[in-house]
Amino acid sequence: MSMDVDVDDDLLQAPSDQEYPVLERQPSYYNPLNTFVCANGERKHYQQQFADIYFLRLAKLKPAVEAIAHEEWKDFEVAGEKVRRIDRVLDVRQGELSWVAGTVYMEMPLKPNILDDISKDHWISAPPPREKFLSPTGQDQIMLEDESGRLRLIGTTLQLSILVTGCIIAVMGTENADGDFEVVDLKVPDLPRQPQRWERDEGSAILSSSASKKRKSNAVEKRIQGGKVAIVSGLRISSDRGDTMTLDLLMEYLLGEACGPADQAEVSRISRLIIAGNSIAEGTPLAVREEEKKASKRYGYDSSAYNHAPTTHLDNFLATLLPSLPITLIPGETDPANVSMPQQPLHPAMLPRSRNYCAAPGSNEPGWFDSVTNPWEGDVDGWRMMGTGGQPIDDVFKYVEGDDRLEMMESLLRWRCGAPTAPDTLWSYPFQDRDPFVIEECPHVYFVGNQPRYETMVIDGPAGQTVRLICVPVFRHTGEVILLDTDTLETEIVRFTVYEDNKS
Repeated sequence: MSMDVDVDDDLLQAPSDQEYPVLERQPSYYNPLNTFVCANGERKHYQQQFADIYFLRLAKLKPAVEAIAHEEWKDFEVAGEKVRRIDRVLDVRQGELSWVAGTVYMEMPLKPNILDDISKDHWISAPPPREKFLSPTGQDQIMLEDESGRLRLIGTTLQLSILVTGCIIAVMGTENADGDFEVVDLKVPDLPRQPQRWERDEGSAILSSSASKKRKSNAVEKRIQGGKVAIVSGLRISSDRGDTMTLDLLMEYLLGEACGPADQAEVSRISRLIIAGNSIAEGTPLAVREEEKKASKRYGYDSSAYNHAPTTHLDNFLATLLPSLPITLIPGETDPANVSMPQQPLHPAMLPRSRNYCAAPGSNEPGWFDSVTNPWEGDVDGWRMMGTGGQPIDDVFKYVEGDDRLEMMESLLRWRCGAPTAPDTLWSYPFQDRDPFVIEECPHVYFVGNQPRYETMVIDGPAGQTVRLICVPVFRHTGEVILLDTDTLETEIVRFTVYEDNKS
């Protein structure tokens, strides 16, 4: 049987002589900080007390909150009585109008305690983790403490503010006959000093050697405007092959392979990819056969139950992107890193293909692939950025009513503490010489990964600071990646959706 086929004139033709523009990836100006890097080897141990972190935090932030409180309340008086500053919380006197600064401690019966761990050791079924620590019967109490002792706080003013264990505040009021301090007003340290854009890069260029100074000054002159930074979190790569479709779409988009010419020009403006935690799904061991279940129980590392597929998939995903796009990898709660904050970088041995793009051992320059800590801060295209995998905000969520994640993020910045609930209900390393969670300089961008949904807003500080807050959603659930414009700090969403036929 024969069939006539109409062929358009433009279907078959000679090769075109038209020249297409070659797109080059926007360069990334990247200068990370090592604020949260912990000591290694014998210098890292857990013999010291965790309480030292709170004393270090109070010593660091108390002068700042006292300066704000003094400026605000120095002329305050009630019925002719002027307010008086008190040095220690136990020096507060009944009926005297005064103000004092200290550390907040939330006495909450529903918070985790050591009995839960004991019940697990004795194979007693432990209660499931609570979504909130708030007591439905109103048994929660707010304390203010310092090196001298604790003072219970009461008053309607406290209900209008977000307070969690570990934040430093100053309160004004009077002590009643029951020994409780009735709060009239409270102050927080508020946003610290914010560096100017390119301040740290230009400062390092001035202090560097002449040859390095010349290279950095040339880089400053060649800065290109119009770049973007892609931020994603919650890839949650598992051993299931069914979760690779959206990852492939993301990969092809970032490489410019799934776009037309116009979209490729936009993608070429993406200068860096930041992965904000939970790149790997919750640990799932390999399926055990019935005869293996009857075998004797093994303790420690069991190579037969180890599933290397998730890390292999992550390594392949990163190695495909890295020749074209620099990547910053922040660990998260489900990633193979230490549990206590600050989480240290994922070890390069887990990513054999991607580690070829890491910095050379002993180098002071960051690599094309930078596996960093959680929390992390650094300068990207001149802007100071700070980000986490989401654990500090998720823990603060348990202390407060509601689910306004942006308000929680704003509170953390105004408290000048990136993880106030550590080490009370958020596991942390027991620092003795400094509290790395104290925010020394205000970031321009603060992003938090693995949040329920995408949200963003801009907050202002008393000295003209402006901070862009970004809640980065879980990519596995939403298929969303955030693009941050490095000129305007405006954000946009790119969403990937895979059609699923649910018909039986």
